[in-house]
Amino acid sequence: MRRLRDNGHRLRFVTNTTTRSKAQVADQLRAFGIELDDAELQTTGDVAARALAGKRVLALTMPGILDDLQGLQLVGMNVDAVLVGGADEGEETGRVFSYLNLNRAFHELEAGAALYCLHKNKWWQTADGARLDAGAFVAGLEYAADVEATVLGKPSPNYFQAALDALDAEPALAWMVGDDLDNDVVGAHRHGMRTILVRTGKFRPDEVERSQVQPDGIVSSIAQLPDWLEANL
Repeated sequence: MRRLRDNGHRLRFVTNTTTRSKAQVADQLRAFGIELDDAELQTTGDVAARALAGKRVLALTMPGILDDLQGLQLVGMNVDAVLVGGADEGEETGRVFSYLNLNRAFHELEAGAALYCLHKNKWWQTADGARLDAGAFVAGLEYAADVEATVLGKPSPNYFQAALDALDAEPALAWMVGDDLDNDVVGAHRHGMRTILVRTGKFRPDEVERSQVQPDGIVSSIAQLPDWLEANL
């Protein structure tokens, strides 16, 4: 990150993480040795707080992100919007996405509430392998209530545009770097950005081979990014 900054690149850290608050994510990155200001980090909680301001919201989210939603009216019934967050591998997921809560969300949607989701990820990567993510629950509510969810995080065009606005950058001159082919590469490509896929985390070579959208570059590690950009720009 320091080399990128020294080379004149402006940075924006964008994440679909929903298990930790923005402050916790920023602290974790700094603990890894990555220098960043809180203002450089963009989370789905940021977007949700703005998009749902003034609305009564039923939030099916992980407890870690509730700090970012404090400005919202979080209630249990007669809501304007249902907000679905991410899943994790702990017991809390079972409580958040219990039949009782999902059925409550279904009834609120049937009564006219709008469906929002922090992201629609199918799965996420852990040290023990892939884990089912919140996209499955979003798809189930969409099917049952015959509605379409508004996706607030990646690969939403608005999420990428918010990052570009913060950087005062044009899509064609911006690079999205990530390990998620669908949410990072395909989403950014559709928004007119250039993309680099990293062979870590969610990277799957078979998915790249099958994809109709190919990244502009592939690196084995984020550490190789400065050299790759210097060689290819």
